[in-house]
Amino acid sequence: MHDLRAIRENPDLFDRGLALRGLDPRSAVLLDLDLRRRAAQTAFQEMQARRNEASKLIGQYKREGKDAQAILDEVASLKERIPATEEEEKRLGAELDALLAALPNIPAADVPAGKDERDNVEIRRVGTPPVIAAPKQHFELGEALGLMRADLGAKLSGARFTVLRGQLARLERAIGDFMLDTHTREFGYEEVSPPLLVKDEAAFGTAQLPKFAEDLFQTTNGYWLIPTAEVPLTNLVADSILDAEELPLRLTARTPCFRSEAGSAGRDTRGMIRQHQFYKVELVSITTPDQSLAEHERMTEAAETILKRLGLPFRTVTLCSGDMGFSARKTYDIEVWLPGQDTYREISSCSNCGDFQARRMKARFRAKGDKTTQFVHTLNGSGVAVGRCLIAVLENYQQADGSILIPDVLKPYMNGLERIAAHG
Repeated sequence: MHDLRAIRENPDLFDRGLALRGLDPRSAVLLDLDLRRRAAQTAFQEMQARRNEASKLIGQYKREGKDAQAILDEVASLKERIPATEEEEKRLGAELDALLAALPNIPAADVPAGKDERDNVEIRRVGTPPVIAAPKQHFELGEALGLMRADLGAKLSGARFTVLRGQLARLERAIGDFMLDTHTREFGYEEVSPPLLVKDEAAFGTAQLPKFAEDLFQTTNGYWLIPTAEVPLTNLVADSILDAEELPLRLTARTPCFRSEAGSAGRDTRGMIRQHQFYKVELVSITTPDQSLAEHERMTEAAETILKRLGLPFRTVTLCSGDMGFSARKTYDIEVWLPGQDTYREISSCSNCGDFQARRMKARFRAKGDKTTQFVHTLNGSGVAVGRCLIAVLENYQQADGSILIPDVLKPYMNGLERIAAHG
């Protein structure tokens, strides 16, 4: 949610930020609604005050034997007008809130301007892609091993579901365990086991609602299946006033994630790149405004460390203004090398949302000795997507005979297994 005061003070800056997102100016519409809402609010308060004042005068006139009919008529008129004015204020406020809720966050000043992924800016590459003769894609490898079954997933649930069996299922679990151990032991994240179903308020707080309802799955009794653990983890501080000394809060969770993949028809139809259900290790930080820039770099480093330890080549890019997610002020995407596709594919997005989500969640903090409160800053990132990491391990560690070598850091989680082969 946006700060109306900031829009009032600098509407041109707000509109320039929207333009970077490819949107038309909205400040004039917002400020007109705001002006009318505040006028209705003032009129409502003035009428209430006048009604109270007039009610006292009626008693005084009666005690003094004066004719109070004119005041009685005024009070009767006020009683009729006050509810209508209050309703007008609420209507205008709801319309204003709905418009604000549908507008994305404003890009930070150092975010590159651009329309789409072609305008993203690479900031570093780590690792050298392996030289593999005729590399296979992950689904070819998994199917040949007999341990990745899209046909069984389709049998059970339809398109964009996959069943992993045996050592591939174990490898997926090992990757997630390795990530959680690294983030909790080395980077100070607290592991959380959150609900996978959330209410409207939680999905609104992190801005999945109302704009992205079609991307979510909803139960028949109104719960939303989480598209990412960002939703429950960030909302742990909703409607709270935290002590500054508590911050930053660093939280992590490995959960299934559920996405309808609306608008993805025809894209990545084979394999596990784009699934309705997948596992992800999520990182969330709740910070003060002066900490959030450094926290963003720290979170990105934590996600990159996973890929470095696994020996997976990757590159990190700064997303341009037109390619960022709805809530983000600034985003780093980490893209892992996939030999089977001969390209880098996204495996993590680490975003600084500033106070955008905090305003929606009413999440604040108070510095020691201060009477006033401020909105926290929220950050989130994949640390990383488990399914895509599994894909990257399969493709980068594939051998000519179709077997998959196990990265050294995962061997303890695989009971010392060296490779996954067809007979395994």
